[in-house]
Amino acid sequence: MLLAIDAGNTNIVFGIHDGENWIQEWRFNTLPVKNQIDYEMFLRLNFLEANLRLRDVKGVIVSSVVPQLNTILAEFWSSLIDAEHVFVGPKHYDQLPITTQNPHEIGTDLIANATAAHLLYQADTIIVDFGTALTFTMVEASGNIHGVNIAPGLKTAIAALVGNTAQLPEVPLELPDSVIGKNTIHAIQSGVLWGYVSMVEGMLDRIQKEIGKETRVVATGGLSSILHPLHDRFDAVNPKLTLEGLRLIHSIIDKQA
Repeated sequence: MLLAIDAGNTNIVFGIHDGENWIQEWRFNTLPVKNQIDYEMFLRLNFLEANLRLRDVKGVIVSSVVPQLNTILAEFWSSLIDAEHVFVGPKHYDQLPITTQNPHEIGTDLIANATAAHLLYQADTIIVDFGTALTFTMVEASGNIHGVNIAPGLKTAIAALVGNTAQLPEVPLELPDSVIGKNTIHAIQSGVLWGYVSMVEGMLDRIQKEIGKETRVVATGGLSSILHPLHDRFDAVNPKLTLEGLRLIHSIIDKQA
């Protein structure tokens, strides 16, 4: 089995791949950063509940965009799992079928997304990742990462609005039927969620116009299912694209070791 860890700014996602399928996925809040024992207990309990054995894990691969977590993520499983681990970073990029002009600036999660999209779709692709940040990654059929756009994610936008404005309540991430809000909660939901629908549609139109050709569009991220009116604009919705990219990267590096 392979343990893939995708550490983002909101959640740390732990995925288990049995060689054919992703059989488990667990999420752990990223902040505040816990100590090593907390992560060990989290993993032990989830393996126990899923009737899995830690000794069956033969490889570990990690993507992290949270520097203060890196030491813990690089070490916490050492007492649990006797397996080689890969901590994805620029030193691995020359081994991958993708290229980027700024290897020390692009997040390893976007590298994983780009690797998966390139190998799975073999076409010019825009990856829309709905996470803490909303990102658009353009990957050419050749594997070259043409560029990336970054905007605040849905939760980030709502948290900023509620946290910096008096008398506004916290609201659930639910897309209202009406674009026009009829009460405070619906007004926030409509303004942010329908606003994001329009932003994604407009950004896709502008990107495709600038590059001068149609592309595949693939959505991923934990919030990719919320803005369902956008699904007509997506050729695929793959919530596990980042994990799949990590799996593919691990396979490539393992073969070249």
